[in-house]
Amino acid sequence: MSADALLKTPLHALHLELGAKMVPFGGYNMPVQYPAGVMAEHKHTRAAAGLFDVSHMGQLRLVGAAAAAALETVVPVDVIDLGVFKQRYALFTNEQGGILDDLMICRRPDDLFVVVNAGCKVQDIAHLQATIGTKCEVIPMPEQALLALQGPQAVTVLARLNPEVAKLTFMTGGFFELDGIPTFLTRSGYTGEDGFEISVAGTQAEALARKLLAQAEVKPIGLGARDSLRLEAGLCLYGHDIDTSTTPVEASLTWAIQKVRRAGGARAGGYPGAAMVEAQLAGGAARKRVGLVGSERMPVREGAKLVDEAGNEVGVVTSGTLGPTVNKPVALAYLNSSHAAQGTQVWAIVRDKRTPMTVSPTPFTPNGYYRG
Repeated sequence: MSADALLKTPLHALHLELGAKMVPFGGYNMPVQYPAGVMAEHKHTRAAAGLFDVSHMGQLRLVGAAAAAALETVVPVDVIDLGVFKQRYALFTNEQGGILDDLMICRRPDDLFVVVNAGCKVQDIAHLQATIGTKCEVIPMPEQALLALQGPQAVTVLARLNPEVAKLTFMTGGFFELDGIPTFLTRSGYTGEDGFEISVAGTQAEALARKLLAQAEVKPIGLGARDSLRLEAGLCLYGHDIDTSTTPVEASLTWAIQKVRRAGGARAGGYPGAAMVEAQLAGGAARKRVGLVGSERMPVREGAKLVDEAGNEVGVVTSGTLGPTVNKPVALAYLNSSHAAQGTQVWAIVRDKRTPMTVSPTPFTPNGYYRG
């Protein structure tokens, strides 16, 4: 796709002004890094506060008294019992139990606020309109930009613009004016750090970004560091670590399926692929998503085959990098269940050479979420 055909976020001119290297991503022209480089951006986010433009993500509202019950017919999570201004991670599934996309849901007083992935947003909105559009209003919000301020000093920065923000805890949200700019904030993000995602009118996004970047703790961060940060946090990237060929059980995302939606629960099943997911919850799956840590400096990338000591293929890497924080090769991978126990050693094939890796717990670096 030519650069002219790519969509631009409301911060496009600011990215160019800041010297960003721009790349196609999810149909948008997006900053992959700024002059400081991916490593510096990654470390700055872990130490202070990084500002990400995630306006390519899809934002939408589900409106109507039946919205929560309707949404439960397409996701295996508890939406009905979600409290006001509470947020929850969810998954769209297909009839085979495969994952169509992952998403975030926040209940607000007058709607359910939903954020979906950039590359899936057109099909996700169409899916919702086709499946539950007669039960509630499905309202896309293309007029809204989305910023993420992530890192241990993010709360200090935002509290200068509105002290009330500091009262939020992880996976809660609220409406706040930030130095006079109306926003909807959730205390969440995809870096493993404390942080916030900020929905703001596209017409005011640049003004807000400039207010944040004017503070000493904040630097702009691109997609490159966003990926290495989420990988160190052990978080899935749709289209890589999860997709329509992976179920929530295989993907080690069973924590996202609350008891009320499981077999024996008050609202068990009723979503696409429920029979497959429930069977795997009861009996396990043939493979499992795991974390891997390498003992050599060789980074292991997506697509690398994994073998056992005898050379038999036992899995595949879906994301991998040399973790800037942990200073070791880290990866997410699918392994046969027989090799998925923590501490198991496998070998990745990199340029026809074997490099040892050990099945390890995630996150690879401790989370910094603020739970109050």
